[in-house]
Amino acid sequence: METTLAQLSITEAAKKLKAKEITSLDLARACLIEIQKRNTSLNAYLEVFADAEAQAKAADARRAQDEKEKKESHPLLGIPLAIKDNILIEGRIASAASKMLEHYVASYDATVIKKLKAAGVVFLGRTNMDEFAMGGSTENSAFGPTRNPLDEGRVPGGSSGGSAAAVAGHLALGALGTDTGGSIREPASFCGLVGLKPTYGAVSRFGAIAMGSSLDQIGPLTKSVEDAEIIFNTLRGIDPLDSTTIGEGEYAARPRRKRVGVPRHLLKEGVDADVLAQFDLVLTKLQTQGYELVDVELPSAGLALAVYYIIMPAESSTNLARYDSIRYGLSLKGKDLTEDYAKSRAAGFGPEVRRRIILGTYVLSAGYYDAYYGKAGLARQKLTDEVTRALETVDAIVVPTAPCPATKIGEKSDPLSMYLMDIFTVTANLTGNPALSVPMGTVTREGKTLPVGIQLTAAHGDEAALFELGKKIQNLG
Repeated sequence: METTLAQLSITEAAKKLKAKEITSLDLARACLIEIQKRNTSLNAYLEVFADAEAQAKAADARRAQDEKEKKESHPLLGIPLAIKDNILIEGRIASAASKMLEHYVASYDATVIKKLKAAGVVFLGRTNMDEFAMGGSTENSAFGPTRNPLDEGRVPGGSSGGSAAAVAGHLALGALGTDTGGSIREPASFCGLVGLKPTYGAVSRFGAIAMGSSLDQIGPLTKSVEDAEIIFNTLRGIDPLDSTTIGEGEYAARPRRKRVGVPRHLLKEGVDADVLAQFDLVLTKLQTQGYELVDVELPSAGLALAVYYIIMPAESSTNLARYDSIRYGLSLKGKDLTEDYAKSRAAGFGPEVRRRIILGTYVLSAGYYDAYYGKAGLARQKLTDEVTRALETVDAIVVPTAPCPATKIGEKSDPLSMYLMDIFTVTANLTGNPALSVPMGTVTREGKTLPVGIQLTAAHGDEAALFELGKKIQNLG
């Protein structure tokens, strides 16, 4: 079957644009056709931008001008992308999929958006997500769940599920998401995509609606490792508006050893047998390519989920305190200021957001700060040290991205069972390491073939190791 334009990877589309085989307008229209066909059922986009075709025409004109001036066009020029609804685009609504910000219009561009605009990207629309990025399935959106395009009875993962569904369903060639505890990598695993959580600080967070400020990172969801690398290289770099950003030379280049670390002690229980079988198959294939497998020990990794679900709610409760019904956002009036707060926040925040605010406020309270938040900080540093030591002798640490394939909508209604889906992804956010999810095969559930992913974690600043190993895995067949 002939590949439609919407099914192209960014790399493939860029080559065709350069060769004048297609135009940006062709690409945008192909994606818009797929959006018209499938978005009603998938609910991947909360809004499709009315000027998408006009943006594409402007990109084609810019390419013609570049050619006239004998300038090399950016590889993202004219590429249609989808943007998660918590990343600000000036003049567009940025609701974080919440009633609290349903009508909030961004007054400025996020730094990543400025960089994509400079590259000439076509913005197709804003994608659905778990409200304020709190969730692992995109079922917590105030505007309804997103469905997995590979099986519409299942979740696409979260919180960047709308972006993942848009790319996997060919409603965009690539997308931006945010990752606080696995919110790019888990949807990538569930939807058969590549998802990158960069090194903390490698990409500016300015203009992303904050959830957990020491954990959040913006990154790409794409159809190939090459595509993720292109977007990452476009977004990375120091930003004076984000004091946590780092330059490309922050970390010294590392030698390649062709050694891969496997923390087998973390895989003894909780992982579906067929997911583990696919994981072992990939490792066996890597050995045939000359890679050495090394057992690594991360003694504190078993605490990572508990540590994450103390630190993340604490930071979330602090960040969401700004939605007070006075400065901006939903504002419902009561008989006094206290009732204004109560009515607005009760109506504006969904159940999962309220749950995390309450939990975060609790662990930060005077009587419990040392018992919970203080200890979590110490455990976080211990885990960081263990990961750093393990990566001194291997190129990357590998685990399954998620313990199972995409679950059915409504299957993980118990919050604790949903939180356990993050068991392998939260560590990289706690330690600040870069991590990449790459498809590693498929498993079968009730007659449906579902993708699963392998997660690669590298040393700080060593995204290059992820891309090199990721491409190798991508091409194993």
